[in-house]
Amino acid sequence: MYIDDTIAAIVTAPGEAGVGIIRVSGRDALECVNRIFEPARPGVRLEEKVRYMTLGHIVDRSDASQKKTVDEVLCVYMKAPYTYTREDVVEINCHGGYLSLRKTLELVLKNGARLAERGEYTKRAFLNGRIDLSQAEAVMDIITAKTGKSHELSQRQLEGKLSGKLSEIRHSVTADLARITVAVDFPEEDEPEVIYAELIESTQKHLQEIDRMIQSFEAGKIYRDGLRTVIIGKPNVGKSSLLNGILKENRAIVTDIAGTTRDIIEEYLTLDGIPIRLVDTAGIRSTDDVVEKIGVERSKESIENADLVILMLDRSRELDREDIDIIDIAKDKKLIVIINKQDLESRLDEETVRQHLETGSIIHASVINNQGIDELKAMIKHMVEGQGLTADNDYMINNVRHKNALERAAKACEDALESLSAELPLDIIETDFKNIWDYLGEITGDTTSETLLDTIFANFCIGK
Repeated sequence: MYIDDTIAAIVTAPGEAGVGIIRVSGRDALECVNRIFEPARPGVRLEEKVRYMTLGHIVDRSDASQKKTVDEVLCVYMKAPYTYTREDVVEINCHGGYLSLRKTLELVLKNGARLAERGEYTKRAFLNGRIDLSQAEAVMDIITAKTGKSHELSQRQLEGKLSGKLSEIRHSVTADLARITVAVDFPEEDEPEVIYAELIESTQKHLQEIDRMIQSFEAGKIYRDGLRTVIIGKPNVGKSSLLNGILKENRAIVTDIAGTTRDIIEEYLTLDGIPIRLVDTAGIRSTDDVVEKIGVERSKESIENADLVILMLDRSRELDREDIDIIDIAKDKKLIVIINKQDLESRLDEETVRQHLETGSIIHASVINNQGIDELKAMIKHMVEGQGLTADNDYMINNVRHKNALERAAKACEDALESLSAELPLDIIETDFKNIWDYLGEITGDTTSETLLDTIFANFCIGK
């Protein structure tokens, strides 16, 4: 679980830069750095300059006959517990070149530290009680945030908004458990019907709060990962032109030759704060071309994983069996149909299209003339916001692990309500309340296994 030793790693991004930072954390951090750091001013000691930058040099003394200067650096000593890990921390600010950082890190490791594992700094912050597990996960979400709103949501989670709400519910569940214990041990204290009625009322409130958090997941996932929007249709209906029109750049090759796009093209954009993962697919049709056939299969797989499907039809072509098949593939998804090439004579039976659609809106467009693109953007924005998918919730759920734990907690609430309604013995009902308490604790790390912790932090970068 927790090893009381000293770790070190480069915590800045790889590549050339003005400054690169090596972080050393643990009980021997100061001693380790003092062995290789020589202050520019004689008599200056890092331990006497807590939280002050001290100019000096990293020195290699491995060869007794010759001292080698590795780099001119600034060192800062931060004393526990007021650090990121709640351990003694020394940060070495080197020049940002690869060789300077590598040689300095090698000296640190030779003098008492070991290389930090992925996420080990944040893991130590969690294990030392500075942050809970949901806040730790928010650290990586902040690092990988692609829009202002996703960054804002992650920052709220890091600040403890989600933890606070979960703590509030768990505190109430604890009070329920205490009430059950008293009722079991001292049955004469309260009337049974009063106890059952009060527990039912309390559990219903827990369930409402948990359900509200579960319902925020779809929005949270979109703001975290982006709305996966897949453009589909037969070859040459204008899919690549639409992608280029939305992006306002020639990202995809556009020709009159059917089957030009043979693989998935994916781009990322932000639409009024809503992150969109826009996917252009190979045209779906029957083909004997081996390469094109693979592209068609990938297109169908993309539909399965899509949050939103944009189906393009060509106004100048008659509707055929392949068009109907494509509509049938996508009709169970959130769907927008674009009838393209409005500048050409119509041969498309639009009424037949509407008959095959169970849901979905239709846009008439001429993508090559930029007609219909603004309407499409507005429709996507309305579709997202119309479902209540806004980033205003302080404790929006965007993590699958959190959602699964909440669903188990909701099921435990339902089990408790069923048992309470049947007036089963309270010592049996107590198990359901303990389950609620445990499942909510999994999110913050209060009731989380070591194996799960290792899995979570393995997804971090080494410097965090």
